[in-house]
Amino acid sequence: MIASANPGKLTEYRELLAGNGLELEGLETGVAENADSYGANARRKAEAASTATGLPALGDDSGLEVAALAGFPGLHSARLASSQDERHRLLFGRLEGMPRPWRARFVCALALAVPGRPTQVFMGQREGEVVEPRTGSTGFGYDPVFLVPEVGKTFAEMAAAEKHRWSHRGAAVRALLESGALMEITASG
Repeated sequence: MIASANPGKLTEYRELLAGNGLELEGLETGVAENADSYGANARRKAEAASTATGLPALGDDSGLEVAALAGFPGLHSARLASSQDERHRLLFGRLEGMPRPWRARFVCALALAVPGRPTQVFMGQREGEVVEPRTGSTGFGYDPVFLVPEVGKTFAEMAAAEKHRWSHRGAAVRALLESGALMEITASG
């Protein structure tokens, strides 16, 4: 299970975990994401999904942290406003008048909850810059305003495979895969 109803996240996790012998289904847990860290929010969601279904579950929490804004919007990135357009407006309103480049990072915590085992949390991050205007037509959320300087593209300008190679979510999945935790699940059936 993937403890999310976000279609963009579900698509990315299905692509990132393809070929690992898993069938991934989304589940909205309704868990409040009000913990004091990405890891705690991800853990809550994964454990709720695993408890509800009796199956292994992944929970994710991620956010954009802008250095000039002391890490804002951070944990509140997805819950800053009711629409992405409004979230962008609030972000750039706070950045108005601040010198560029607007250094930022994306952070992702990915929790794996398996019945009868301790929950594990894997972290990934990507350094970059927030840019205006929005560029690109793929992705979701803050992807059109997050530039990866090494590539010279926003996440929304990248093809899926390229984004997975550079993204915070891709880094968290690589940490999960390198841990061997998924191999234990698929080996146990």
